[in-house]
Amino acid sequence: MKRTITGFHPWEGARPCAPAALILALGRPLGFSPRATLRNFKRAGGLVGVLLVLSLTGCGGHTADAGSPATSYSASTAGEPQAQLFTVPAEQMAHVQVVSVASTRWRRTLRLTGSVAYNNFETTPVITQVGGPVARIVASPGQSVQSGQPLLYVSSPDYAQARTNFLKARDAYELAQKTWARADDLYAHHAIAQAEREQAESARNQAQADLQAAEQALKVLGVQTGHLPTTSPEIPVFAPIAGEVVERLIGPGQVLQAGATQVFTISNMNSVWVLANVYEHDLAFVHQGDAVEIQTDAYPAVFHGRISYIAPALDVTSRTLQVRIDTVNPGGKLKKDMYVTATVHAGAIEGVLAVPNSAVLRNAENQPFVYLARGNNQFGERLVTIGEVQDGKTQIASGLQAGDQVVADGSLFLQFANSLQH
Repeated sequence: MKRTITGFHPWEGARPCAPAALILALGRPLGFSPRATLRNFKRAGGLVGVLLVLSLTGCGGHTADAGSPATSYSASTAGEPQAQLFTVPAEQMAHVQVVSVASTRWRRTLRLTGSVAYNNFETTPVITQVGGPVARIVASPGQSVQSGQPLLYVSSPDYAQARTNFLKARDAYELAQKTWARADDLYAHHAIAQAEREQAESARNQAQADLQAAEQALKVLGVQTGHLPTTSPEIPVFAPIAGEVVERLIGPGQVLQAGATQVFTISNMNSVWVLANVYEHDLAFVHQGDAVEIQTDAYPAVFHGRISYIAPALDVTSRTLQVRIDTVNPGGKLKKDMYVTATVHAGAIEGVLAVPNSAVLRNAENQPFVYLARGNNQFGERLVTIGEVQDGKTQIASGLQAGDQVVADGSLFLQFANSLQH
């Protein structure tokens, strides 16, 4: 015979949620019977576990006391999205600093992408003026050289011919000079006619002109006639400027063509160019002579330069304008084709909202947010759109208004407290 227990029931007077009601139905279909309840739960099998989880998640919001400081509830005002508010006990408010969002004067900063290039005003290709095979190479990339320092030696038939012409012209001039001196002495003693003296003088002048032409031919090749070798067919190729050898374009035994083959590139790496790109909407804020800060991922140091040239036309593909920045390169750290970021300080913007950097946190979706103070020690998250960071402050593009109260120091404490309450 079945017995039904009446009287107090733990669920009476409550409003159980749907998963909990279903569990109750399994436990007491018409009346409460321990054996029947056991049979029902055995029949339900694994379904009971699932329903139990659902009951806990679905009913979790009805178990907390509304008056507890750890209570979270929704609050919304006109025109604002709903935000989950939570309360911080008064004794813990000492860990929280609340500041007002204020408008401020913000430096306009343009960040331009660019790359490093050689300073063309202090870079030169080394082109040999003689032809022939390379005999020796005495300079290598990365080596610092001085103007007039030998870079390589060439076994040149051109040089051999120029040297021969110079030696012949020098001997002919010396002979013509002696002949003219003797003719001048004889003419002074009335031993020869004036025509013979004039003939000797003409021969001397012609020999002098030939010598000067042969000497200039050697100087064009970079050879000083005062240190002219007499036997070796090798001629050195000298560095035209002081700087660093940044490229070597030939190898031993390679045949060079006079006036056509480039053998080295030398550049003064103490100064380089940064070629940066400016978008159309930023053109009004970029001027020649503006100071620029250069940063690269390779070094923590900041390099300094100035805009020296602004291109007259945009790139039709990227719709950007190229600017050239003369940059000081201490230690030669900046290398050709290295990617850099150029920061241009272009005036100021008035009325920008900013908050301390410590006020901005990020949620699990990596979205920036701040804690907004609502009064009575209540706080809520507010998603914001952030801009640049300057002098310990973060620009707020949207999400806040001037006068809003946000948490600065102690925002991490609130994030931890909020996670415990939820």
